[in-house]
Formats: sequence, structure tokens, C-alpha cells
Amino acid sequence: MSQPDVAPPYEAILQRGADTTSYRRLDLPAPEVREALGRTFLEVPGSTLRALTDTAFADVAHFLRTAHLEQLRRIVDDPEASGNDRYVATDLLRNAAVAAGGVLPMCQDTGTAIVQGKRGRHVLTDGQDAAWISDGVRSAYARLNLRYSQMAPLTMYEERNTGDNLPAQIEIAAEGDDAYELLFIAKGGGSANKSFLFQETKALLNEKSLLGFLRERIGALGTSACPPYHLVVVVGGTSAEATMKTAKLASTKYLDSLPTSGSAGGRAFRDTGLEEQVHQLTRELGIGAQFGGKYFCHDVRVVRLPRHGGSCPVAIAVSCSADRQAQARITREGVFLEDLERDPARFLPDVTEEGLGGDVVAVDLDTGMDAVRSTLSGLEVGQRLSLSGDLVVARDAAHAEIKKRLDAGEEMPSYLRDMAVYYAGPAKTPDGYASGSFGPTTAGRMDTYVEQFQAAGGSLVMLAKGNRSGPVARSCGQHGGFYLGTIGGPAARLAQDCIRHVEVLEYEELGMEAVWRITVEDFPAFVVIDDSGRDFYADDDGPVLQIGRRA
Repeated sequence: MSQPDVAPPYEAILQRGADTTSYRRLDLPAPEVREALGRTFLEVPGSTLRALTDTAFADVAHFLRTAHLEQLRRIVDDPEASGNDRYVATDLLRNAAVAAGGVLPMCQDTGTAIVQGKRGRHVLTDGQDAAWISDGVRSAYARLNLRYSQMAPLTMYEERNTGDNLPAQIEIAAEGDDAYELLFIAKGGGSANKSFLFQETKALLNEKSLLGFLRERIGALGTSACPPYHLVVVVGGTSAEATMKTAKLASTKYLDSLPTSGSAGGRAFRDTGLEEQVHQLTRELGIGAQFGGKYFCHDVRVVRLPRHGGSCPVAIAVSCSADRQAQARITREGVFLEDLERDPARFLPDVTEEGLGGDVVAVDLDTGMDAVRSTLSGLEVGQRLSLSGDLVVARDAAHAEIKKRLDAGEEMPSYLRDMAVYYAGPAKTPDGYASGSFGPTTAGRMDTYVEQFQAAGGSLVMLAKGNRSGPVARSCGQHGGFYLGTIGGPAARLAQDCIRHVEVLEYEELGMEAVWRITVEDFPAFVVIDDSGRDFYADDDGPVLQIGRRA
């Protein structure tokens, strides 16, 4: 006798609860309803996938979730927050208000486009879903003031920018009934670089060992990915890739509705008690929202997964201040996209600049390198600065080219001897603006160049985001150099309010990684490493919790 066609008992690992997302309906036609085989199908044309994708990436480049903005405002209102915490949170709120104008994206690193889809069994397409979605990515990045960051490998060692921010990472699964669900993520390189996998053992599965492990690993994340972070910890996993993917999804809040208890069948769950413990741990680190305080993280998600008895993978990941994602649904009623906050300015505090963080030292960058270093030499690490004048901009590719010249016996280019260097790469410049979004990139990627460059008389004043390695501090102490940190995240505000002129100096063929000369006015910065080698993030007494003051 034939067996009935009934699915066997099955317990999914990731069991999400009801979707509570607030959506807005897009002005796109609803899917066509088709009847066949005694069933009702929804036919979704490729043009709909393309238009939805284009709109989604436009939205996430300029708008944030209301809950994220509420968390920033809570920092400003918290009497226990440090002055630096409040200053960073306020600047990020200002940046959100600028980006919401739809011209300047919130971050200059407009990210890798990542799309996860779940197509129900009664949803029909032409089978070219990834191609249509990819074309939507291409369309958004071409028409908006976004940055092309994807590098195509021509050989093992040679690369070329693709010029359209493709390829995107697109994954479509068959799951569900009569809806097409999608999650759109723009993931910048800085926060992606703070995704880590650790292959541990059962010995970690007790409270003392796990919390000790997490304290060490979380403390090592640093600030280069633009905190305050949304932090994720995933313990377990049926494979390394399952652990890492769960961390990525959890960082977008996609798994917030998981159960809060496990089962004999191996379902994943959130450990909300451990989330509170880890969140408190992050506050005790003293790192704060980039320059000291308690707001290293907005919140924490801890997910426990089933595992092989001989393996215990652990993932740690973050979503940064550019917390960019949006869910979407295509149903018989129409096409719906997550409703992000359109009026972030309503969260801005009514405070004066003086109320955000103590004294500010003005630095005239046009007085010459010796004069600038003399001004900086008398300041404490953690001191807040306001920079005005000309900067040279150079990052990864330009540093590699300059190193080749030094290795060949050539002199250090005069622009790196005479001007402070800003590690950054701009997004496209909108009509009528001096600059596109132009925030800092991660300083640590240039660490290996610093000693050689400073010994050759260059890079004596550096400006970027995040912490540096010990050799950089030692080189600054030896050569009389400085590293100034600036706030990671407010790229749109910097472009609108602080950058007055931009021109290419050299290596124009490198695109956004060319060497640029920019003129800035009241550009915010902090002394992170001084000419004695003292490091704000690695000082023996711990991070400075108030500008210019000890904890």
C-alpha cells in the first residue's frame, strides 16, 4: 500500500514567532493570482523584485529604525552617561537627521548588499530571482550618492573595483506558503570585520568560563566599527557557517522572536538572562560610545544553538551605528517594506554644544606640521579637538602604492610630510555639495605602514576611527607622532557641516581610494595617541571617562 503524502514530524532549529514589523505599502502592483492543480498561486514578476530591492537599499542608506534612534536619545538623557557618550550619541542623531534628507547616505561605506529571501511554495517567479534582485542593487547604487566598494579579483593578487557595487550576496530559500519574505542588509566593511568565530569545547559551557571568555573577546572588539553596537553572541551550531549566519541574522533583530527556552528537539533559543549579564559586562569595560563611558553597546542578543558533541563554535558579531536593514513582504495584498523612521530630528536634544563634553581645543591645520604637533603636544589623551584647514586623505590602496615608492628608495610624498592624513574614502558627491558622505575608515588597517612612514617624515598626525596597535603607539613615541580619533558614523553630517572642498591629488584611477586633499572646518576629533606613545585605549589607568580627565 502507498503511504500518504504527509510530512513527517519536524522541529525547525530557528523558530521565529509572530512578525510584529511595521510595514508601509509600496506603489507596486500586487502579484497576479493564478489557479492551477486545484491550488492558488501568486505570480511575482521580476520587475517587482527589482523595484522592491532598489527602494529597500535607498531606504536603508538614509533611514534607521525608530527603536535605534530611541536608544541614542536615551544615552543623551542618561545622567550616568559620560560627556563623551552624550557627545557621540548627539552627533549620530544629527547625522541621522541629515541622512533622512535622502541626499547624503548616513555612512560613506554604503556596504555590501545582502539579501535573504524565503519564497513560499505557492509563489511563482521566472526562476531568475537573484538576477532581478541584483539588478535592483545595481539600480540603487547607480542613481543614489552611494559608494562602490566591491572588488573583483582578476588574479590572486590583482583586483579591480566592479564599478556598480556588485556582486551582492543573495540567498533565496524555499519556505512558507503564499508569501515572499525578504531581508535587505547593507553591511559595511568595518562592522563585517568585527564578526568572529571561535572553535571552543564543552569546557566553556559554565557561567564562570563563558563570562570570562566573553569579557576578554568583547573587550578586544575595539571601537573601529563605530559603537554603540548591537552586540550578538551565538553559542553552539551544527556547523561553523550555521553559527556565523545565525549571528548575522540576530544582529539585524531578525531573530528577536525566538523562544526563550530550549527543547529536547534542539531548537534555538534566546538566553535573556545572559543577555542582561553580558550587557552589564560591556558597560563595565569603560570603552563607551567610542571615547570612554558605559555605552559600548546599545543591547545584546545571546542565542544558544544545538551542537555536535565534539564541537562548540561561538560567534561574536556587531551591527554598528549604521544599523541598516529592512524586512519586506510580498503577499496577495501587495508589496510591503519595513517602515523606517522618517523624522529622526524629533529625537535631537535641545542642548548646547558646551553641554556635551567639556572644553574643545581649536587646531589650525594650516599653520604647518611643526606648529600643529606643538599644539597637540601639550594636550591630554582624550582631549576633544576642533580641526580646521587642509587634510590629505589616503587609505588602504594609496598606502600600498606609497610603500612601494619608499621601498624603491623614493622620498615620502610631500603631502604626507606637510599635512595631517585622514583615513577615509568618500561616497559620490551630490550636485551642489562640496563632498559626498565622507566619514573615517578603520585606522587599524593602516597600522603596518605607520613606523616606515613616520621614519620617512610622513603620517606624523593621523586621523581616523577606532583603536590602534601597540607598534603604532611606540612609533608615535619614537617619532613624535599623533593619532587623532574622530567619531565613527556621522559621515553625512561631516560632509554637510565640516567639509568645504575636495580635490584629487594623486592616484585618481583608484576611485574612492585615491589620494585627496580636503578642506575642513570645525571637524571633530579626540587625541587618542600622543607623542609620548600614551594610548587612550591602552593606558595603564584605563580609558579616560571624561574628556581630559581620569576615571
